[in-house]
Amino acid sequence: MPLVHDELRRLAHAYMARERQGHTLQATALVNEAYLRLIDIRAISWQNRAHFLAMSARMMRRILVDSARARGNGKRGGGAEKVPLDDAMLVTSESGHGLAALDEALKALEAVHPRKSQVIEMRFFGGMTIEETATALDISVETVNRDWRFAKLWLLRELETGA
Repeated sequence: MPLVHDELRRLAHAYMARERQGHTLQATALVNEAYLRLIDIRAISWQNRAHFLAMSARMMRRILVDSARARGNGKRGGGAEKVPLDDAMLVTSESGHGLAALDEALKALEAVHPRKSQVIEMRFFGGMTIEETATALDISVETVNRDWRFAKLWLLRELETGA
């Protein structure tokens, strides 16, 4: 844990910067919760540091989505908002519906284009560079760039149509 703690805190801070003001979960708690969930998974054989960080990003995303869904459970979709997805892939939502909508769109993308979904997850949620993503997925930088462009447009279309 000491070897990756600073990197995990950087990821958590990036996530929390996109969350609504006054969120009850703090970056340190997000890191700790993700770490506890990851060490509880025994079936994973860690390939390298990038693989661990990518899985950490995925776990943090799941924790925040679960939190957003829990906040919105009583609303049953009332007041749900569409989330625009620009080139910077900035997602903010006071109500938490934006993160849940993005998560649903990512699941749909993963069903038809698993690698492209991983690229989004690593780049956007994991804060990984194009080069780090290419290394983690064992693909070329050019492929990451193509997948990144395609996936952003695909997600934008899904979010605009109310996926």
